[in-house]
Amino acid sequence: MEASASIPKQRDVLNIETLKKVMEGDVYVTPNLTCLLMRFTRIGGGDLGMQMGLLSVWLYGFVLIGLSLYATRRLPSFKQTRPQSLSHPTITIFSAPTAPGSKQILAIRSWLALSPQITVVLFTQHPSFASAFGSRVMVDSSIDFTFLGTPFFHSMLEKSRLFTADITVFVDPQTVLLSDLISTLNYAYNLDRDWLLLASLRNVSYFPFRLDDSGEHWLREDGRRARHQELQEILDHYREWNHCEDRMLMAWNNRNLPLHNGVLPPFLYGKGIHNHWVINEAVSSEFRLIYDASWTISCFSLNYPEHWSEQSIRGSSALEVENRSWENGGNSHLGALYGSMFFHEINYSGLAKLLNCEGHYLFADITEDIVCTSVCQTGSLWARRVLRSRTKKKHMAPAENVKSQNRILNCSLRDQLKSSGSLDLPFSLESLLSVTADNNKTIVLSVAGYSYKDMLMSWVCRLRHLQVTNFIICALDRETYQFSVLQGLPVFHDPSAPRNISFNDCHFGTSCFQRVTKVKSRMVWKILKLGYNVLLSDVDVYWFGNPLPLLYSFGPGVLVAQSDEYNDTGPVNLPRRLNSGFYFARSDGSTIAAMEKVVKHAATSNLSEQPSFYDNLCGEGGSYRISDNRCVEPETNLTTLFLDRNLFPNGAYLDLWKKKNVKEACLKMGCLILHNNWISGRMKKLERQVVSGLWEYDISRRMCLQR
Repeated sequence: MEASASIPKQRDVLNIETLKKVMEGDVYVTPNLTCLLMRFTRIGGGDLGMQMGLLSVWLYGFVLIGLSLYATRRLPSFKQTRPQSLSHPTITIFSAPTAPGSKQILAIRSWLALSPQITVVLFTQHPSFASAFGSRVMVDSSIDFTFLGTPFFHSMLEKSRLFTADITVFVDPQTVLLSDLISTLNYAYNLDRDWLLLASLRNVSYFPFRLDDSGEHWLREDGRRARHQELQEILDHYREWNHCEDRMLMAWNNRNLPLHNGVLPPFLYGKGIHNHWVINEAVSSEFRLIYDASWTISCFSLNYPEHWSEQSIRGSSALEVENRSWENGGNSHLGALYGSMFFHEINYSGLAKLLNCEGHYLFADITEDIVCTSVCQTGSLWARRVLRSRTKKKHMAPAENVKSQNRILNCSLRDQLKSSGSLDLPFSLESLLSVTADNNKTIVLSVAGYSYKDMLMSWVCRLRHLQVTNFIICALDRETYQFSVLQGLPVFHDPSAPRNISFNDCHFGTSCFQRVTKVKSRMVWKILKLGYNVLLSDVDVYWFGNPLPLLYSFGPGVLVAQSDEYNDTGPVNLPRRLNSGFYFARSDGSTIAAMEKVVKHAATSNLSEQPSFYDNLCGEGGSYRISDNRCVEPETNLTTLFLDRNLFPNGAYLDLWKKKNVKEACLKMGCLILHNNWISGRMKKLERQVVSGLWEYDISRRMCLQR
């Protein structure tokens, strides 16, 4: 194929040699050239035109057949259809705003102003959004959030699949959208295949327009309605696009194909990388047509400062969480670890560009020359190379502007992935407690090693479902600590924890179990001395409800604990039947003094901490027992109360774990918790809990199950 061949001028004659070159493939033919050939055969000139009159009639049909076959063979695989009547799709816009500010309110109002067919779903824990907008805005807090309220992108994406809109749009919460989004999506909806589009944001420091009270029209500063051209002129003045910024708009049609192959890692929304990662994997997977609609969708953010409190959830101030670089570092770490982005980045300049040519949409490959001329209106919507003529040079400007801008847009995130930074939370234990504790200064504490990370997450997911947010994790090893940071958990690492914890052999009775359990009592004692009440719960304890209101009712000077007695009748506080995997201790003098005795006794014992609890709080052989469910330690005057087993059953009580429907049997009894103990081996314990249906975590997707 000769790229230098040129189309004859309109006054030239379409001669036999040109036709032969067309048919032999020496001249590349676009669908537009068909229209031009038809024009040129009609124009003709002189004697040669008269001599070829009859021949042209004979050749005309032959040429059209040949050109149709040739053009069909040369067209890209993502050809498009133009239906007789365009349908208008339903559109759902998803975003995750933080505390409501003027930028976010303006952005959301601009989305609602686009079309009555648009609905908005806001993933947020901030309560004020629920009443700020009308019925077309839904607030959803049921996805996964970090302990500081940052939503997880993979959980947002999974939840969005439950909505039945024709088109899904994900956009930054401060992005203002204009009406060309609707026309672009209406056009894209009528393509004959699955697609994913992206549009880069423009940063605008001056935007002298506002929405009217009805939220339907943009107004100028003088109160008059602004024309779309006026809005566009402002945006054209601020073409500060940057593909390296992750705050882009993404949209796709909801048919049959996924966006990409593989599993989306647990990225934090708005903390970089995740949009680039999805686009990179979508291009690599080749499931969909991926194209850049930055030139047809006006989306921008206002970069002037606004004054609103960054008060985070549960009372943590901006000062306490101002250094949140670990969130971006975590996303960079995941981006380098999963998928192909670290090894093969996409080149944004190589993506097809969607242009609007005099009201008609045109796909452009700007790595080749393309001209947006009046022949765009003939209906052809793709051209790899349009041959230039002197009369069409003035129409080169749109494509040249795109090419020039695209050189600015392209970027590489390779260095950012390589230097992902540290995955350490900038919190001391004291500051972490102040962020997570409830109004009663109570903490739910769990201690876990890497072998129990999945059971830890199932436990966390259950607490999230019950809206219990005042929990904290003590990691026994560095692996558990980093895993917990990436899962958005409030975690700290105990440097004095035992090392070389066995992955599969750390169950009850083993030396590993004995070393690990002593960490728990030591950490409880330390937190009690810092002024916080502690509910210690092992990760193999399933919560049917929140037990804290009942546990508060027993008052100060009382430590309440689960009984490990398995007999149906008789005392529940028999010797060494106190279960140290679930108990509630208040931060008062008698409890702190008694816990100190337990910790010191366990430090010199060859057994686990559990016998140390009973021997110190109930006396050796039960000498401090005062009833069938109570003990009183004489030196500290601390009362130990053994909880009702119908409400707090252990793993051997009434053979509950052997019931056909464990959950139904427990709920019928009124259980608040059920301990998955009295079973030997981590894998057996894990299997029993999963099979019973008391499992809340999707291991493969790294997110809580969405029921």
